[in-house]
Amino acid sequence: MRRTVLERFPAGGPRGSWPAEEFARARQDEGLAAEVVMDLDSDAFLVVVPQRTAEAVG
Repeated sequence: MRRTVLERFPAGGPRGSWPAEEFARARQDEGLAAEVVMDLDSDAFLVVVPQRTAEAVG
């Protein structure tokens, strides 16, 4: 499945702060299927949504 990144948040945020989760929740409230994933290579939390791909017609 392909995903589109909506926003990136550094993993080293202040203790008790969850900006990626708050951003994802706001997008969910708008009707998007947003979720938070961790990008270990960049040490960041990503808020992503599924990207629909065109189905092959045949």
